[in-house]
Amino acid sequence: MSWLWAIIVGFVLGLIAKAILPGKQQIPLWLTTVFGILGSVLGNAVATWIGVNDTKGIDWTRHLLQLIGAVAVVGVGDMLWTSMKGNRQRT
Repeated sequence: MSWLWAIIVGFVLGLIAKAILPGKQQIPLWLTTVFGILGSVLGNAVATWIGVNDTKGIDWTRHLLQLIGAVAVVGVGDMLWTSMKGNRQRT
């Protein structure tokens, strides 16, 4: 069940990250989900590092860090995806 939950959260975070970023992202939906999962893991790591990963009640800080991580990973991933896709079309 934890893998299913990670995929659902990654999908939602990836879509929110794509909505936050300006312009149109060229990455496919499956890669958006993967980038959302990676951003969530990155946000959890930062939350653990600063000591806010487990608080009483809703972990708003951890969720915000997960979203920031997803935005960063989707942004960088989209740039890499478009540069790789552009290089394939030129050849």
